[in-house]
Amino acid sequence: MNTPIRTDCVVVGGGPAGLMLGLLLARQGVDVTVVEKHADFLRDFRGDTIHPSTQELLIELGLLDDLLRRPHSDMARVQVSWHGTTVTLADFSHLPTQRKVMTFMPQWDFLDMIADAAMRFPNFHLLRSTRGEKVLRDAGDRIIGIAVVSPDGTPVEISAHLVVDASGRDSDVRADAGLEPIRVAAAMDVLWFRLPKQPGRSIRSYRRGRE
Repeated sequence: MNTPIRTDCVVVGGGPAGLMLGLLLARQGVDVTVVEKHADFLRDFRGDTIHPSTQELLIELGLLDDLLRRPHSDMARVQVSWHGTTVTLADFSHLPTQRKVMTFMPQWDFLDMIADAAMRFPNFHLLRSTRGEKVLRDAGDRIIGIAVVSPDGTPVEISAHLVVDASGRDSDVRADAGLEPIRVAAAMDVLWFRLPKQPGRSIRSYRRGRE
């Protein structure tokens, strides 16, 4: 990691988008390097659901068995019960997919699965604990790579024909490249919350406590 690295494509960010892109490029023979600032994927993410359409893509890639070997749970219908009435919000049984369920799996397990599949290819490289800092430019101001900090704190230059930033909302590389994300209103949103599990207390009692 103390010497310059040359690769065909460097991807900044080892999330679902970055790892999947790395896997697809590696399958096509492209030498690809994914840079991930964390040492592992053991963090809370915004969602742990794998939809039927995503599972259909995994089937096409030959990765469904790899997915299902990891701990998971399936839901064929999304239902809500309220005062004795059950309402079905989503029913996946009518979808034209082989897997007609929504699968729940911690996203770190899903990312580990994608990374393991990608690392079967010798032209795929995952650099963990490596932070992307800024882009590299040639004399004509064309982006030709990125500057990173290796796990031991050493600056390293990675040159590439293609640079892809998949590092999420707050990206130093994107900011250094002068790119401004286009912000659009989400068509829907989901509120995630956790309640402490104490014996003898119901959701109603928690609500009263808040009031």
